[in-house]
Amino acid sequence: MNNEWITRVDPVAPLPGPLHGLRMALKDNIDLAGVPTTAGDPRNSRPAEQNAFVVDRLIAAGAVPLGKTNLDQYATGLVGTRSPYGACHSVFSEVHVSGGSSSGSAVAVASGQVDFALGTDTAGSGRVPAAFNRLVGIKPSRGLVSARGVVPACRSLDCVTVMARTVATARAAYDVMVAYDPDDAWSRSMSLQRSGRGAVIGVPDMDLGLEPQHEKAWQETLAEAHRLGDVVKVDIRPLLEVAELLYSGPWLAERWLAFGDKLDDSPAVDPTVRTIVHGGAALTASAAFAGFDRLATLRRASEQLWTQLDALLLPVTPEHPTLADVAADPIGVNSRLGRFTNMVNLLDLCAVAFPGADRADGLPFGIQLLAPAGHDLELIDLAAVWRGESVPPAAVDNTADTDVLLAVAGAHLSGQPLNHQLVARGARFAFPARTGPAYRMFLVDGPRPGLTRTLTGADGPGIEVEVWSLPAAELGGFAATIAPPLAIGPLDLSDGRQVLGFVCTADAADPTQDITASGSWRTYLSGH
Repeated sequence: MNNEWITRVDPVAPLPGPLHGLRMALKDNIDLAGVPTTAGDPRNSRPAEQNAFVVDRLIAAGAVPLGKTNLDQYATGLVGTRSPYGACHSVFSEVHVSGGSSSGSAVAVASGQVDFALGTDTAGSGRVPAAFNRLVGIKPSRGLVSARGVVPACRSLDCVTVMARTVATARAAYDVMVAYDPDDAWSRSMSLQRSGRGAVIGVPDMDLGLEPQHEKAWQETLAEAHRLGDVVKVDIRPLLEVAELLYSGPWLAERWLAFGDKLDDSPAVDPTVRTIVHGGAALTASAAFAGFDRLATLRRASEQLWTQLDALLLPVTPEHPTLADVAADPIGVNSRLGRFTNMVNLLDLCAVAFPGADRADGLPFGIQLLAPAGHDLELIDLAAVWRGESVPPAAVDNTADTDVLLAVAGAHLSGQPLNHQLVARGARFAFPARTGPAYRMFLVDGPRPGLTRTLTGADGPGIEVEVWSLPAAELGGFAATIAPPLAIGPLDLSDGRQVLGFVCTADAADPTQDITASGSWRTYLSGH
């Protein structure tokens, strides 16, 4: 018994889309409609009213949820043992920990019960369990995947992650997960670059203090690092100092703010989680600002690193502890596990974890590539090269040469009822935008918003739209689903670019139904 599941659900027929029929598991701090989101606390028994934003996207793309998985309570831990639902162990050893906090998700994937699983990663919780279970784990750039509908641990740092047995499956899920969410205050859009050239890979110029089995696997990994590009040795000491900040100052206080009220004397509360997070209750504002200042100093010290290289190669952890090791020293062991992972979100980096050379005892040894935010796709490509998987042709701004840019303004916006029609055709969110000043928005039958370009006297702020990257081969079929008076036609953006977009014929623009003043369809809906 590995205690990976908290709740199982019956599978439903998959929708058509790029993930058609792929089975997925959700860490139980991510909402699935009709199922309680416990966050590892059985007292949280109220069913979620709706899916998390990212879950909606995955289901619309054809993925099938099979249930909710175990975790270190309130996503606080890297071990997979801090749960009233029982500890998880690695699928490769009943005496070694699974890693956490996304413990059940890793076990469900590694044991073949699902094709991919969602986790979260604040301190390494999506990468450590991937490393201990021979999986690929993608930790996106902060804010690239919406965290709306996710129980926060440290809201300013939390990232929704994906784990799979192959880079290709993890990439397919990641492609769907990435989308700007205007209703998540921490969501952001960014241009995702893929260079398509040889990379410069940094490796530490110091002894990392790994346990012997890890050290041997690390040396074997370093001997193969040239497969990814030119290898240079770099100073990572500023990064290691940043890692020590995570469970002090502002970020411990942020955990206390997120769920400290739940950490009472109930037997449902994990005592180690209670001990750690209670330390955030007494932190002062001056201590918080001291932490911010120290982080800024160390960030500046680390910036030069990224002028020398494209990606940094590190082990995920310095060791793979046993369940007995954790029981004997629950805080100390956990702290050691975060030495190479804690700094990633604090420094606004992206990361991909994947298997390196196995240890001599047969246990997996996980390695990771780090890069500044926005370089996710480059890291995923490098992981595919390492694993011997195919790499898609390089593209710029997350838009393939065979894609078209399509601006949407109404029911096809992220989170709106018809967005799944875009996702099912392989579309990906590209960037938020506004129309040029010449456009007005009218309410037409449906009701639907219709954008019409005026010829004179236009000096407004434009209308809020989302621009999506749609495979060119899908454009004709998608356009056929659009009923008059709307159609697909050229649309001018406020920055001077022209893309395709939803436009409305002028004869359908009733002046009495002019809703331009609302500025966006979402704003109009919120007032009606």
